[in-house]
Amino acid sequence: MRILVANLGSTSFKYRLFLMDEHGGEVLAKGGYERVEDHGTVIEDALSKLQSEGHIADLSEIDAVAFKTVLGKNLSGCVIADEAAIQALEDFTAVAPAHNPPYAAGIRQFAKILPKATRVALFETAFYQWATPAGQVYALPKAWRDIGIRRYGFHGASHKFIAERSAELCDREDVADGVRRLYLDGPKPIAGKPLRVISCHLGGSSSVTGILNGVAIGTSMGFSPQSGLPQNNRVGDLDSGAIPYAMRTLGISLDEAERQLTKQAGLLGLSGISNDIRDVNAAASQGNADAQLAIDALVHSIRHWIGAFQLELGGLDALVFTAGIGENGPGLRAAVCHGLENFGIMLDPSKNSACLATEATISDGDSLARILVIPANEELVLAREVFRKLSYQKN
Repeated sequence: MRILVANLGSTSFKYRLFLMDEHGGEVLAKGGYERVEDHGTVIEDALSKLQSEGHIADLSEIDAVAFKTVLGKNLSGCVIADEAAIQALEDFTAVAPAHNPPYAAGIRQFAKILPKATRVALFETAFYQWATPAGQVYALPKAWRDIGIRRYGFHGASHKFIAERSAELCDREDVADGVRRLYLDGPKPIAGKPLRVISCHLGGSSSVTGILNGVAIGTSMGFSPQSGLPQNNRVGDLDSGAIPYAMRTLGISLDEAERQLTKQAGLLGLSGISNDIRDVNAAASQGNADAQLAIDALVHSIRHWIGAFQLELGGLDALVFTAGIGENGPGLRAAVCHGLENFGIMLDPSKNSACLATEATISDGDSLARILVIPANEELVLAREVFRKLSYQKN
């Protein structure tokens, strides 16, 4: 089965073509475009390249198109990307304005260009659908809850990949098999000792998720992608009382407050330097106090959520770092792990320093929990889930 994974940003389009079967899959082709003004044009160009470069002879060879959709109103999981899915995206455009419009438009464009290919959406919220009601709710009036305001969670594809791969690395094939079939069968009882994992997806957008036996129990992100850890230029968690106070005191509108919180906050807002952690690190190394504060605030928030989930899980078997910063930030990893030896969780400094964007165990041999670096592979998760869904429907 040939599955095209379409990653649509507000001004970007990236794609990977997978050949999938019951044994796994391989990437046949990949590419991308930046500064996109017309997604329809670049989609047609990408499909033309797939033919001209010999990856497919005809567009009809593409069996399915997979979309990493973010947030839908009253809809989650791995679903057929039909008009109902598009409507769910559009109903939450105000919550995810940078993500939902490109996907809604992109699904419609692929329907015209590849009418015979099955379109499937894997919502980023899907991995959190089995969290307890207490872990999903905000203490809000019923009217607020009735319009869909609750904790959803994001980066679901990344954290699900970590759930499966960390189980394999911890020699827990029973848990890994449960993760593979999670969206088909739901959670299944796991015999024996529980597997307790905390996954740290650290990049331009970051989140921490607690995982018990391959199933998410909660995550740092909530109602929107603007919540949780300090993001590259988004505030993360914020006391709701701060918004009306800032509006009155600074004399700004709600739209302007939202713009500043989503465009000028996070690492950029604290450092005054950049929304790129590499630039912030460079400034901090030269003695810039604001840049150092931005890094310290990020580390503080990561550690806060690790501590919270370690308590919820009743212990820890694996602490995982993934995504751009997590995979390439030995200094940040060391700062996050500082003092964890008091809980028997010990980082090996030499292994940590040597690990850059590669899968590795970076904990000391005597550590009670493994500390792992696992490169993110969200596209593979999409291809796997779409293959499973379509194969399951056929059977």
